[in-house]
Amino acid sequence: MAELIKLFEENPNPRQIAHIGDILRKGGLIIYPTDTVYGLGCDISNSKALEKIARIKGVKLAKANWSFVCADLSNLSDYARQIDSPTFKILKRALPGPYTFVLPGSNNLPKDFKKRKTVGIRVPDNKIAQELVLELGNPIVSTSIHDEDDILEYTTDPELIYEKWNNLVDVVIDGGYGGNVASTVIDLSKGEPEVLREGKGDLDIL
Repeated sequence: MAELIKLFEENPNPRQIAHIGDILRKGGLIIYPTDTVYGLGCDISNSKALEKIARIKGVKLAKANWSFVCADLSNLSDYARQIDSPTFKILKRALPGPYTFVLPGSNNLPKDFKKRKTVGIRVPDNKIAQELVLELGNPIVSTSIHDEDDILEYTTDPELIYEKWNNLVDVVIDGGYGGNVASTVIDLSKGEPEVLREGKGDLDIL
């Protein structure tokens, strides 16, 4: 049975953040708010946790297209390579914000992602997400949680999320109602920016 933990975005409780960080380090799965939809996440370096998410999502870990959620751009070179000046300018303009950027993967990727040619990088404009990543000390691998509803693609109510997911994850964070529009996905791995999915983020940043 998952813990349901209420956090306020303006001022997330440091004790609770530290507690959730411990759970992530031990291989726990969390559902947490971002600046778009709620995400399902785990520690990027925990193979067992990554396998659990792959099973829940019904995909093979080697083929899963998940985002690396970072607190800022300071560790970008750990996960992406060949960031030229025009690309970096776009990232600086857009982040933190509701975007996922596809970038060429570096040689330093964690073992479960070694064969990746590209990675999706996210820096959500949400203090809860940022504080969790800082507490953990490395990115959270994240995937959006979908709804079976025909009209709403994403569940926005944390209590309904808890009802549905409490036997599958270790923590559901109630950070208030989430959005139901996902991030805009932009491929910057080939030089010219290519929009793969138009979502919440404005394309004026390109």
